[in-house]
Amino acid sequence: MLQRIQSIYLLLASLALFALFLFPLVHNVYVDAKPITLMVTGVYQDINGQNTHTEFFLGLTIATAIVALLPLVLIFLYKNRKQQITLCYIALVAIVGYSFWLSQAAKKVMGSVQIDTHNWGIGLFLSSISMLLILLAIRAIKSDEKLVKSADRLR
Repeated sequence: MLQRIQSIYLLLASLALFALFLFPLVHNVYVDAKPITLMVTGVYQDINGQNTHTEFFLGLTIATAIVALLPLVLIFLYKNRKQQITLCYIALVAIVGYSFWLSQAAKKVMGSVQIDTHNWGIGLFLSSISMLLILLAIRAIKSDEKLVKSADRLR
């Protein structure tokens, strides 16, 4: 059944990861005396008042799309709850690995520049939000499994 609460959690997790394409990870960070904005698609620099895409992250962009599709695919595996739980844990591990890759890419671009709290973008928190939503989905799937097992015992 698609109208379960875990389907909503997984949909929101997928939307949070797709929102990484819209929101910056960090913005207005000065590297080599030039303000940059870091997104999953690449680095944007302010050149002559224009926000110009100067460096592309093709691998990171593709990985973002794949990781964002994982929770969306998990919604349709509702008939096999044990498999759905296992794949949710795999998606969590994939998001953690993806977040590590994202942080390493940011570290490579910014070098030794420190990020202040006023430079944080919304994108910095979206992968953590999606992990939380997937954990809530796992909890809801487990409660469904428990409910089905208790109903089977009553038969």
